Amino acid sequence: MDAPLNIFAGTSVPKLSEEVADLLGMELGKVNIKRFANGEIYVRFHETVRGNDVFVIQSICSPVNDNLMELLLMVDALKRASVGRINAIIPHYGYSRQERKEAPREPISARMVADVLTTVGVDRVITLDLHAPAIQGFFNIPVDHLTALPLLAEYYRQKNLENACVVALDAGGIKRAEKLAKRLDLPLVGMYKRHPEHNVSQVTHVMGDIEGKVPLIIEDMIDTGGTLLEGVKALLAHGARPEIYVCATHPVFSDPIMERLAHPAIKEVLVTNTIPVELKLDKVKVLSIAQLVASAITRVHEESSVSSLFN
Repeated sequence: MDAPLNIFAGTSVPKLSEEVADLLGMELGKVNIKRFANGEIYVRFHETVRGNDVFVIQSICSPVNDNLMELLLMVDALKRASVGRINAIIPHYGYSRQERKEAPREPISARMVADVLTTVGVDRVITLDLHAPAIQGFFNIPVDHLTALPLLAEYYRQKNLENACVVALDAGGIKRAEKLAKRLDLPLVGMYKRHPEHNVSQVTHVMGDIEGKVPLIIEDMIDTGGTLLEGVKALLAHGARPEIYVCATHPVFSDPIMERLAHPAIKEVLVTNTIPVELKLDKVKVLSIAQLVASAITRVHEESSVSSLFN
């Protein structure tokens, strides 16, 4: 676009936002965001955006509802300021685990969030590793669905793990694990689990040769670690070496994640900074997605291809 470029940040991922701006040789736009005594959010932009191509960086992470509302208010303020285009960069798309009905009288929360973002005035969404890729179809606006997979793969390629295999903890993660296994030229192992209730999982089957191998588990997100811990126990029971590597794009990290990641068989946990990591655990390593986001901003603003970022 010929319009000037602006980058603004919400309060959810300040360090990532600053890193992105630095990589682009820019400063984050001036915006005042504060909370009233009753918890309501106030937003005001302190520079003109009329006709501009604006990017707003905000993860829908904890506190999820506050960060979502903050994003909506920022978009509404921009729209009322006669902005040219609003690009919402949402590194972690909250409510993505509720993308379909599994019981009567449930909401499809991921669709509702998409509807609200579109209605309030977002023109384009840039996000990473959605829990369900089909969420892209909930939008009637362009969605650039980026992935941290090349970053994760490059990290492990340099690590050069021996006698390893890539593990998917459930059927929904098979395609993700298959892509990583192909990039690293490693065998694939699948697991089957069921959820008797929210944040509770039970592994019932392990499919593939795991005996004597070093497992590399890949997930889109790690929340309470319940699924992960059950998977670790199942892998050990099937003869895997007690040297388990874990990677995920989104470190949601809710209690009791600390004690679960402390399991002695988990050697290392690799995540990205789509969500700020406050967990003080030496085995947790964080990769930055700032370069990926900065490149996406450049390509979207220049109306050039974004698909090359997948490689």
